[in-house]
Amino acid sequence: MRLALIGLDGATWDLILPWAEQGHLPTLTGLRRAGAGGPLASTVPPVSFPAWSTLLTGLNPGKHGIYDFTQRLPGTYRIAFLNATHRRAPTLWRLASQAGRRVAALGFPATYPPEPVNGLLVSGFDSPVTTGVDRSCVYPPAQYAEIAPYPLGGIQEVRIDAGWHERALHQILLGMERRTAVALRLLQQENWDLFALHYGESDTAAHHFWALFDAHSPRHDPARAAQLGGALLQVYRALDAALGRLLAALPPETAVVVASDHGAGGAGDWVVHLNRWLAQQGWLCFQEGPRRPLAAGLRHLGLRLPERLQEWAFRGPLHGLVDRVESGNRLGGIAWEHTAAFSEEVNTLPGVWLNVQGREPAGVVPPGAYERQRDELVAALEGWRHPETGAPLLQRAWRREALYDGPWVHLAPDIVLEPALDRGYSVTFLSSGGRAGPAARRLAPQERLGAKGGSMNGSHRPEGIVLLAGPGVRQGAQLEGAALADIAPTALAVLGLPLPAGLDGRVLHEAFQLGFLHTAEPAAAVPPLPPAVPYTPEEEAAVAERLRGLGYR
Repeated sequence: MRLALIGLDGATWDLILPWAEQGHLPTLTGLRRAGAGGPLASTVPPVSFPAWSTLLTGLNPGKHGIYDFTQRLPGTYRIAFLNATHRRAPTLWRLASQAGRRVAALGFPATYPPEPVNGLLVSGFDSPVTTGVDRSCVYPPAQYAEIAPYPLGGIQEVRIDAGWHERALHQILLGMERRTAVALRLLQQENWDLFALHYGESDTAAHHFWALFDAHSPRHDPARAAQLGGALLQVYRALDAALGRLLAALPPETAVVVASDHGAGGAGDWVVHLNRWLAQQGWLCFQEGPRRPLAAGLRHLGLRLPERLQEWAFRGPLHGLVDRVESGNRLGGIAWEHTAAFSEEVNTLPGVWLNVQGREPAGVVPPGAYERQRDELVAALEGWRHPETGAPLLQRAWRREALYDGPWVHLAPDIVLEPALDRGYSVTFLSSGGRAGPAARRLAPQERLGAKGGSMNGSHRPEGIVLLAGPGVRQGAQLEGAALADIAPTALAVLGLPLPAGLDGRVLHEAFQLGFLHTAEPAAAVPPLPPAVPYTPEEEAAVAERLRGLGYR
């Protein structure tokens, strides 16, 4: 049997179900009625790099090693950007390729550089180019001409000015149409055993149009909503139509899985600054005097250059400063010799590290006091209250080994934070800028429709979607308890392939007729993956500026 895997980044039942009932999404409605579906639990935190890596490997981040777009280098206060070679587990399409199946995989995050497959692979938005794919983003490179022009799907999301939302909506819809056209052309050329396609537009639109759609959002702007309140529905309707065209082009005996890496919801008008809170609680000390002039100044300048000048500057004369800029932006202004705990202050991976002697360059926490001090900090974090409502700001402060298991747990922060909702809306984690100040504050009015890297008006939620349809799938089956790690083993079972040992996920047998899927013998040992290959300085500079342009800090 063949399989089509369609990724709808950030898609949520909170939007799909009411719109489906209103008749806006006929394709998704038809899939739900004809097949099986339900919520899909994401990773903690629910963010693209670890989430898609878990979906594609069947493993938790402690086993595949990806927690965010970046990683703090062990034994340093430096930040490095990650790529696909840092994922220490085989993807679904690598396993299918090794079994001789023909594979096409297009545009999934954390897939640059493209890995060799038996077919075609096109990297996602983490590719170190600014506007569209080039030969370096395609395996095999000789097939680049067949997929050009394939959009990366990214739009500049940092500088939100007059007319930006209108331009962004046009670019979102145009990119979606171009991606669908390439996919349809590939489906006409070959009957692929595994065809995988990623759409990021549902995520981008939710980040920037949620407050215009949601009249209850504390960031709602009625005047702007009168013009653009229907933009989010317009994007979902276009995705639904694209999905319908793809389903019509699939060969017979093709099973379909539609899944999202996380859900989506509204962001509130409160932001928090972790390092300021740590300083107020006596865990961290800021340096005296000017704060981070190099990092802050270069980042401020770089984000205001036109995109092509950004790429020239950071791939050329400034590329050697990239990790210094990123590290200084996150961790500058801290007096390490007086700091017991600190945060990178990224909204994608909110967490806290202890500054441990012998582990960090200027550690002050004795190894023997690590557990006691971490316990104290967990209790204090879970006791942090909203300054206005008195409600908890954090739903949970997790010890990392309580969330993850595997050889790469040590790459996660010592404490991973799961934020609570503020009256139904997300609180955003922002940088302290290396300065003392309020640990929690309300956004100024001009910040409320803000850009990535500031505070977007839509945010991620821990529950995405999954739909299965096709041969052997139970009609109308409601799935409960499905998680991202279940998709890879289910896909392998549909393809009739053995499952590698040690997967965290399970086959979703309840989605299929009794006895339809036959579990193959356990797979032989998977050949070892090649070692991780860091970006070159030029590539790292380009990726850094691309992610900043998309708003990821």
